[in-house]
Amino acid sequence: MKSLLVKNARIISPGIEIEGGAMFVENGKISRLFRAGENLPAADEVLDAAGQMLMPGFIDIHSHGAGGADVCDGTLDALNTIASVKVKEGVTSYVATTLTLDIASLEKAQRAVAEYRKNPGLIKIPGTHLEGPFVSEKQLGAQNPAFRRDPDFIELERLHAISPVLIMTLAPELPGAIEFIAHATALGVRCSAGHSMATYSEFLAAKENGLAHLTHCCNQMSPLHHRNIGLVGSALIDTTIMVEAICDKVHLCPDMLRILFAKVGVERMMMITDSLACSGLPDGPSTIGGLPIVVKNGEARLLSGNLAGSTLNYSIGVKNIRELTGLPLSEIVKATGWNQARSLGLAGVGKLAPGFCADFVLLGDDFLVTKTFVDGVCKFTR
Repeated sequence: MKSLLVKNARIISPGIEIEGGAMFVENGKISRLFRAGENLPAADEVLDAAGQMLMPGFIDIHSHGAGGADVCDGTLDALNTIASVKVKEGVTSYVATTLTLDIASLEKAQRAVAEYRKNPGLIKIPGTHLEGPFVSEKQLGAQNPAFRRDPDFIELERLHAISPVLIMTLAPELPGAIEFIAHATALGVRCSAGHSMATYSEFLAAKENGLAHLTHCCNQMSPLHHRNIGLVGSALIDTTIMVEAICDKVHLCPDMLRILFAKVGVERMMMITDSLACSGLPDGPSTIGGLPIVVKNGEARLLSGNLAGSTLNYSIGVKNIRELTGLPLSEIVKATGWNQARSLGLAGVGKLAPGFCADFVLLGDDFLVTKTFVDGVCKFTR
């Protein structure tokens, strides 16, 4: 593979910001970072970033689809379509996310992910996020009530045997959920509380047995109350749980996003899109898990008016957090990939450092992606 030198870049990685820096890539891996003024090596290809931001590729661990395709379509074509949209957002690793559906549909989705992983397309899909079907009927959101059921470890084993399940969103208060979390964690699955009415004590019991994440924090979970702090309070008071957040300023108002980043802290935050098949498409009717939705002004809602996932472009989520919090980008990028990689055990991704995969993105001042690279190969140019 050819060597690549990216020069004149504003390099931003967890804990690092280098103005006028350069990055040398060999055989798909980052070999070295250079500060302004250092002598640069010769390379087969030289890319002048012209002062643009150079960040690690984003890792979206919760996204159902884009471009008219849904993971639960259960086809290779659907996953390639989603990848073709995600790569434009700067996403280089994507955890394919399913919905509350019947076991046959979930198995079909898993087979498609397994097929994609054998011959990867534009971006990496290291595994699956099963959102449901083991969720609370009181916090369904846009999950289909016809397929909601109680935790069944045999079902998880069947799905995991087809293709790796990296994350399992479930309600910890359901019958058998605590034992399920312990077994799933032993299997290597990161369990996440979501679509749940769990109390703080139920959260603690789940965490003691391996609970690791909170799914789209504040959305479809037990709220903060002065006599029961619920899962929202758990996110604020706990010191180790990893916390997802949809950063579109719709699912969480700007002030709530500020609170989460201030009180949870960037070391535990994981930015997600929770994007749907309608992401990247014009406003209009669509569906999610067999339920009709309508997209208006970029907001996807059930016919009842409830939010049903997002149409968020990942890089715009980064812009939102920068504008709302004022945090240095070298801190914010911990929440765009490094935290996800650490929690899920994804080796060699999530930051720009020697020996890491050359998965990176160039962004203009408007935070729109101009180029996306995966393993040192350009997969998108605007």
